[in-house]
Amino acid sequence: MDLENIKYNEAGLVPAIVQDYETRQVLMMAWMNEEALKLTLDTKKATFYSRSRQALWVKGETSGNTQAVVKINYDCDGDTLLLQVNPNGPACHTGNTSCFYRSLAIDQDANLGNMEILTMLYDLIADRKTNPLAGSYTNYLFEKGVDKICKKIGEEAAETIIAAKNNDPAELIYEASDLIYHLLVLLNNQNIDLESLFHELTKRHK
Repeated sequence: MDLENIKYNEAGLVPAIVQDYETRQVLMMAWMNEEALKLTLDTKKATFYSRSRQALWVKGETSGNTQAVVKINYDCDGDTLLLQVNPNGPACHTGNTSCFYRSLAIDQDANLGNMEILTMLYDLIADRKTNPLAGSYTNYLFEKGVDKICKKIGEEAAETIIAAKNNDPAELIYEASDLIYHLLVLLNNQNIDLESLFHELTKRHK
């Protein structure tokens, strides 16, 4: 990496966007100064600069949610960095996979990518766990606990099988979607992040 091509702002900082190397999901944005960038390159651990504390900080040094840096790119102007990382746990302090789990607006007609809609659903479930909503079915499942969640998975799995045996494509899609939702609730309940699942599937594919 050509360090002389990096353009820092008047405060000596450059924005760094962090992306999951395997899923390509954008996880967070933080700031780097020259020292933080050099340390990241040397240690392969995502290291940033805190403007509030005016000090360097290593991602996960207190939470354990570290980020192993695989690759660093910079944009055409040299004033923004893109870190591709293998995360060990969620990037956001709220417990969500990504810091970008909220939307100002959603185009209902937009076609979301397969990975994006799965991740969005997982993060929405995680947000319900962190910020309970009255009347939420997801929160009802969390309150009842693992036994209730597993029972629902059993029921949805049976209904998925019946739909397949009945050769009903529409019903199979509907029931399989219910099954996936309840599986994501279970993963959240057991504190297993989606990246761990993606990592296991990728490992099996390789």
